[in-house]
Amino acid sequence: MHDPLYSHIPFQLNELPHRYGPQVHLVGNPFLLSQLARLCAKGTTQPEINRLVALLYTDLMKMVLNAEFPRTRVAVATRMIDSTPQGIYQGEVLDPAVRAVTVNIARAGTLPSQVAYDLLNTTLDPARVRQDHIMMSRTTDARDIVVGSNIGGAKLGGDVDDAFLLFPDPMGATGGSLSTAVNLYKNQVAGTPRRILSLHLIVTPEFLRRVTREHPDLSVYALRLDRGLSPPEVFGTVPGELWEKERGLDDHQYIVPGGGGFGEIMNNAYV
Repeated sequence: MHDPLYSHIPFQLNELPHRYGPQVHLVGNPFLLSQLARLCAKGTTQPEINRLVALLYTDLMKMVLNAEFPRTRVAVATRMIDSTPQGIYQGEVLDPAVRAVTVNIARAGTLPSQVAYDLLNTTLDPARVRQDHIMMSRTTDARDIVVGSNIGGAKLGGDVDDAFLLFPDPMGATGGSLSTAVNLYKNQVAGTPRRILSLHLIVTPEFLRRVTREHPDLSVYALRLDRGLSPPEVFGTVPGELWEKERGLDDHQYIVPGGGGFGEIMNNAYV
């Protein structure tokens, strides 16, 4: 007999309310926000930093898999099949035949992308999972103001047709790096992705404004929204309600309250 209990497994992401649009997902998770607060604290150093980043991205990836990836129904004989013909689990699982590409935007994105890659390989058919690599740096003007992003090199392993294209990058600050990376795939890589997803620990209103405008087909997942430099009237409002007044970046495009430059702290390289 087939028990239909697991024929369709509902999943609802716990999201904070906002007015940034349906492609933005601000995850409300007390445990993960607690770990993120520890990660960003001034006294947190290696090796705890990378341990926390790996923990946070493992759970964030699981949420994205549950919310975004397709499913299929299976019938799997359990170890009880030798004792009874009823020893078969029938139910819905994540479809292992899906293609997925995770992109390492070096250097802050190296560890998050590796975490995503490893988890995808345990969930999907590993032959259909790939990790690409992009070397990128901010470009600044004479006043040290960030004016863009420059790709110094890339190692891309093929097309992205019908693939879930993921960009796990901890800090969504200006949106310049992510927008540049997404444009690279849209303009220079063959195929049309099934979905384009970015995964962040922290984002700013400025980041969301840019990426939603330039890439309306991008879905953003973030654990925290930082708008600490906004005027007083912003606080207490629903995020996005006073979007034009919200501000999360200082004059050097660092996030406030933020956690410093993640590429620097994760690599102990302050250059």
